Amino acid sequence: MVVKVYISGISGNKEVKKRQQRVLMILDSKNVEYETIDITEPGKEMEKEFMQSNGIARDSKYPLPPQIFNEDEYCGDYEDFDLANEMDELEEFLKVEPSASGKENVPDSKQSEEIQENGNTTSREPSTDKEAAAIQAESVEERTTLPSENVQSDEPKSIENDGETKPEEDTTEHTEENVEKNEEKSGDQEKEE
Repeated sequence: MVVKVYISGISGNKEVKKRQQRVLMILDSKNVEYETIDITEPGKEMEKEFMQSNGIARDSKYPLPPQIFNEDEYCGDYEDFDLANEMDELEEFLKVEPSASGKENVPDSKQSEEIQENGNTTSREPSTDKEAAAIQAESVEERTTLPSENVQSDEPKSIENDGETKPEEDTTEHTEENVEKNEEKSGDQEKEE
């Protein structure tokens, strides 16, 4: 059984156009097989008469598109369709088997692993960006962290060298220069990647 959506391709009513687009968009997103029948095309007079005689008019003399049928069985108009969609009862409304549209948003196990690993549904090789960033952050931290014995205090420390005592200012400056050089190197490595 095929869902048939009766539409008007040349309607001047913006509301009718929006409703038709919404019905078709929802059917596409739910992977429901359907057939559109444009009642304004030449040679479709029989389909137009069928829609008008079997559809239910709400606010006008004739039923306005979109009108939804399952083969020849009337399902409803846009308002009925929208309500069924909101209540998550679209399969019952369209009188289709749940298996026909039941798999629309259920990813298989491989796809859900890819989603968890990559954060998206596109199929691609596992990303190493996160791993590389973690390793790089770790190595930057190791290079910039001073050993606990070199932790600076407010008072300058002294180093004994051949019996002479010299302030440790020189080594602190060298350590800071090394840290800056290492940070520049890691920044350059990021750009290369």
